[in-house]
Amino acid sequence: MTPTEPRRSLAGSGAETGEEPSVSAPAFRLTARGLGRRFGRNWVFRGLDAELIAGAPTAILGPNGAGKSTLLSVLAGWAPATEGATEYQLADQPLAIENLYRETALAAPYLDLPDELSVAEVAAFQARLKPWRAGITGPGEVVSLARLDGPLAHRRVRDLSSGMRQRLRLALALYSGARLVLLDEPTANLDRAGVAWYLDLVAQTCTPERLVLVASNVAEEYAFCSRSLNIADFAVRR
Repeated sequence: MTPTEPRRSLAGSGAETGEEPSVSAPAFRLTARGLGRRFGRNWVFRGLDAELIAGAPTAILGPNGAGKSTLLSVLAGWAPATEGATEYQLADQPLAIENLYRETALAAPYLDLPDELSVAEVAAFQARLKPWRAGITGPGEVVSLARLDGPLAHRRVRDLSSGMRQRLRLALALYSGARLVLLDEPTANLDRAGVAWYLDLVAQTCTPERLVLVASNVAEEYAFCSRSLNIADFAVRR
């Protein structure tokens, strides 16, 4: 059977969940044209056109196994697209793919942290790689905001609970100065207190100068998003 072409739509427009922000020149812009990713003969998605901008947090929706994490990796430039192209602009100027890493941060339950380092050492190490967002005084404040200060700051990452590690990942990503922040299943391993902490964190840090993408099928995780894109709309059906 010949695969049918996926339904095409202006990216990010998907199912709107709020009003479009009023911005004339977004601080960060990501544009995807005809994007597709294939493993072997199987297309994860194809024909994806997207214009995603700072100040318009966007949910990447779809069932488990649909390819949400794969799409995040392609949009961030970590995995190559099989076809199509992705362009980036920072302050209305082209941003080369080799410089994108400086503006990108990821929080995901599968993201490895250096197990042999303490919480404080991990935060200090990140500070050497990229700056914190405006208003953050240093790694000690990030550790405190992650609720990992005091004795926990000196505990090795490998000795943290899964929820503590996830809070550390989220704090490192959202308190960084990155303009493109990717959150993949952000509340995985968090208890109810941790979920409340996460929702307060995104309310503080999802600001107009950055683009936040949330891959999830849990509505609570992306309730703050003003736009959505369903990867099922770009599936190639056999």
